[in-house]
Amino acid sequence: MLDDRLVELNLVELLHDADGVRAVEGGTPGEQVAVVEFLLAICYASGTYPESAAEWPAWVDRKDALRPAAEWLAKRPEDEVWDLFHPEEPLGQNALLAPFLDKHGAGPAQLVIERVGDYNQFFDHHHLEHPSPLSVAEAFRAMLTQHVYGPAGRARISGKETLGATITNLAATRLGTRIRVIALGDSLGETLRLNLAPVSGPAGTLNRTWTVGKERRGFTAKATPRTVEGPADLHSYLGRSVLLRPTRTGEYVDRVLLGAGEVLELGDEHLQDAVYLGKKGDGTRKPLWASATRAVWREAHALYAAVDEARRSGGGRNDGSTLYRRLALFPPEGVAPEPGQRPARRVELWTVGLVAKQTTAIAWVDGTFPFAPGLEAELYEASYRGSVLAEFLAGALYKAAYAAWRVAYPNPKPTDKVLQIARFDARERHWEATREPFELLMEETALGEDVGASLREYAAAIATAARRFLAECLDSLPRNAQGAKARAAALRRFDDELGQPKAPAELPGGTTA
Repeated sequence: MLDDRLVELNLVELLHDADGVRAVEGGTPGEQVAVVEFLLAICYASGTYPESAAEWPAWVDRKDALRPAAEWLAKRPEDEVWDLFHPEEPLGQNALLAPFLDKHGAGPAQLVIERVGDYNQFFDHHHLEHPSPLSVAEAFRAMLTQHVYGPAGRARISGKETLGATITNLAATRLGTRIRVIALGDSLGETLRLNLAPVSGPAGTLNRTWTVGKERRGFTAKATPRTVEGPADLHSYLGRSVLLRPTRTGEYVDRVLLGAGEVLELGDEHLQDAVYLGKKGDGTRKPLWASATRAVWREAHALYAAVDEARRSGGGRNDGSTLYRRLALFPPEGVAPEPGQRPARRVELWTVGLVAKQTTAIAWVDGTFPFAPGLEAELYEASYRGSVLAEFLAGALYKAAYAAWRVAYPNPKPTDKVLQIARFDARERHWEATREPFELLMEETALGEDVGASLREYAAAIATAARRFLAECLDSLPRNAQGAKARAAALRRFDDELGQPKAPAELPGGTTA
């Protein structure tokens, strides 16, 4: 796709034929999001977006709606360079680093978030010196990903010998601390249109390179967050100062210099896809974040709650100010659409986040959840109850493991307790195995199946599996009287939990709603 050093030509073709492309490519979910972000920025910069929220549903269905962006890109002035390796205006990069690249740069692995390791890069990072080159396409996508998802830490660059002391201070970039939600359509073109919003003020300019356009920060003092000029600025901001060195043939990148970039002052209008779960210590709302221990699907009800709230707020008061409010503008299935708009549609909500432990990137997490206009309440009910059921069973599994531990280890050392209980704890297997039934539950709900019946089937399936996982964990007990007693105590405790008055009604033996 983006395999030419003059990427403009390929981007023109991509935008022109976006409805013939299924999706963008990328080695990780984060890379794919970063490319979508860049394409959204081009669309906004070219003026390619719906005029109003009222127009948005019909505009999403226009197959030619992105052609103006392709035409705008193809007609850029000759003095506006879109070259990754231009000596003065390298695309997406900071040419001020050029005098220091050869001496202070590292191998191209430093550009790839997953390969860096700890972003406190003054530690021993010999692997970053590895000279194995990246193709131009890989380097371009990795650079975009750094701008969007780069973790906080300390850059492996000398501020004293380059641009200033604070160039080593890597701030977490715009999406590095939260889940990004993208509405997916049947094609790349529809996906872009679903995520392009009406603009009330200026759309802003695209951040093509560090040294052209707006005045950017220096690196002799701590950065002051700058005001976002518009969505084109937001989706293309340069979260890192980075410079790439090409090989002699220009087909690969063999050296990289990377330091701190821009810092933005963000408001609610800049987080139109954010899903809020709770509040920070200062009382402000906290967007859903990526977790290594809590899968995104366990919080899916928050997505549907956001759309359901927008739907219930009333069509006349829906200003389309967030992704979820705009999705609520689609007519429910069975309701006559506006002229030219298709009557029923299917949208997937794609969630992507980067799990980081302090300054170390751990893993990408993502999930896809179905959305059908008019079924927001049902989808919320299914996802919320599905999560409650899974949480309840996880609690029952832990209590069962504790019951086995009390019998199997009558005189334990306090320091051994955690590991001893873990021997019988089936929760990890339970969570891994529950995702697929949960996805089936949501799929059935999006197709209009009865939520109550689907929840009961789901509950029976995951309860049966959870008890089996517990029994298999208990197989490690010795084949003697004490082992049999521990096994019986654990299984009895698990069954008793499912029969408690507080157990969810959908579970076999549950009595509450």
